[in-house]
Amino acid sequence: MKKLHVALGERSYPIYIGSGLVDDGALLCRHIQGREVLVVTNETIAPLYLDRLQNSLSSGLSLTKLDSLILPDGEIHKNLDTLKLIYDHLLKNRHSRSTTLVALGGGVIGDMTGFAAATYQRGVNFVQVPTTLLSQVDSSVGGKTGVNHPLGKNMIGAFYQPVAVIADMGTLKTLPDREYRAGVAEVVKYGLIADPGFYVWLKEHVSDINGRDERVLMAMVERSCRNKADVVARDERESNIRAILNLGHTFGHAIETTEQYCGLLHGEAVAVGMLMAADLSSRLGWISASEVEDLRHLLLSLGLPTTVPAVMNSKAFLAAMSLDKKVADGVVRLVLLRALGDAVVTGDYAGAQLQETLDAFCP
Repeated sequence: MKKLHVALGERSYPIYIGSGLVDDGALLCRHIQGREVLVVTNETIAPLYLDRLQNSLSSGLSLTKLDSLILPDGEIHKNLDTLKLIYDHLLKNRHSRSTTLVALGGGVIGDMTGFAAATYQRGVNFVQVPTTLLSQVDSSVGGKTGVNHPLGKNMIGAFYQPVAVIADMGTLKTLPDREYRAGVAEVVKYGLIADPGFYVWLKEHVSDINGRDERVLMAMVERSCRNKADVVARDERESNIRAILNLGHTFGHAIETTEQYCGLLHGEAVAVGMLMAADLSSRLGWISASEVEDLRHLLLSLGLPTTVPAVMNSKAFLAAMSLDKKVADGVVRLVLLRALGDAVVTGDYAGAQLQETLDAFCP
């Protein structure tokens, strides 16, 4: 098992990465505060891991409450209506301020459970147990929580840190191929924004990544988490450098919002968005056209999409981008690449250059 550290002063917490951690009662119980627990999961994950997790919790603690709530699966359910189900359960079952929420699932479950924890009785303890690659390398780390709105992704939320992230690599064995590849997109992001050596390593290990080689997976998750933990430690609330973690996300969120969260998966949309960001960076003269094509080739070799859905046109794309959280004074601030491994958040680009990128990608 690997143990990393997110350094945030009194809000610091560990990230555990290993196999069989869902069954490690001692590890799980170490991070339960109080004697009440609500495990929040979804209808896909519950049959696979809920009993195992509850048995682990029961084996290590004498709990007065060990409840579970099974929510519908999918990004389309990441909204206020579903969030209300968590509050309803907590209140009907009289959970106190000493309760701990445990998020067992992917990014949607982690984001919603974290937001419920941040706001139930003004804040209760919560633990992340991510079961998808995307959530293990990205969404479970850093304290971003929230839900979507029909007009914009993640527009309602809060920064609220977990007390621990427990990433069981064994859960990736049951992850569908499309979900796995969507998670790989977020891994590629770390190489592009801050770790060019990692980007080279990824290109050298495409076959092992696609084959889910256990040794390569472990290294990939650990290095991704190290990169994110380092950025979060320097800028917890995204006042400056943390925004580079959103490479491709402004473009990607526009796709997700336009498709009403029923089309491309988040990681797939981010893959397209990263390529669009690279294209615009090239038009600014920061990276070469060959580097853009190299990224396109890598994404394709990892089974990720590189084209915009047919429902999008450049006008709709720009309108959706204007609702992004990084818009400032009417300017869409984008994460772009000054070089591979060197990202910057900027609004310093010509509207005509952005339009060229949109026109190049939109059908």
